[in-house]
Amino acid sequence: MIGRIAMAKRVCLWLALALGLVARLSALEFATATNAGKRATVIQVDLKTDSLRLFLRDDRKRPLKSFEGLERLLQSRRQKLLFAMNVGMYQPDLAPVGLYVEDGKQLAPLNLADGAGNFFLKPNGVFLVTSNGARIVDSSKYATPSGPVLLATQSGPLLVLGGQIHPKFNPNSSSRLIRNGVGTKPSREVIFAFTEDPMNFHEFATLFRDQLKCPDALYLDGVISSLHAPQLKRSDKKADLGPMIAVIE
Repeated sequence: MIGRIAMAKRVCLWLALALGLVARLSALEFATATNAGKRATVIQVDLKTDSLRLFLRDDRKRPLKSFEGLERLLQSRRQKLLFAMNVGMYQPDLAPVGLYVEDGKQLAPLNLADGAGNFFLKPNGVFLVTSNGARIVDSSKYATPSGPVLLATQSGPLLVLGGQIHPKFNPNSSSRLIRNGVGTKPSREVIFAFTEDPMNFHEFATLFRDQLKCPDALYLDGVISSLHAPQLKRSDKKADLGPMIAVIE
């Protein structure tokens, strides 16, 4: 009798999985890559199985500020945080500097202004996800993507676009910092990279293009770059954070 009950439970589970009634396991993967002798932590997200989301404020519209704040929000919703990273530049009040779309709602507009700093090192870009997958586009060409935008964040500079490295990057630059960024592949994979050793922009761009095989990649942030990865027993605390991108269960 017990054997029959166990078999019936297995059949029900298989049917539920086939009908999409049970959440699929995350395909989130963590690895280490090197470029020019410098290490980076790499996070591979598969949009076919992983729930990628953007977060900025809690349910009372207050800035989350930290991975701890994000975890508290998700716990209140009975969700689990599997991975998170700060994503895109933000103002002193933690509001995004450029375009920001969360859960299909645009909360900050596209910013095509000129200015000083990495964000304004043109071309800059937008990382976006639609029902058709993830893309990185030149901000000046962000118009009407194919399909509703589920999430989007603007940052700069673009690291790689169409396999071409940003024309203003100097391979011999001595400006080496901890950095984080995102790359996309046609296979619906999104690749995040966090440098463990300081890199200049050209080294970071070639990491994405040559080592991680991403034809498009976008710089996200520098000195305050922060990573939350329970699998690695890691949750950085450097400064108050604005927008965060996360994979949740």
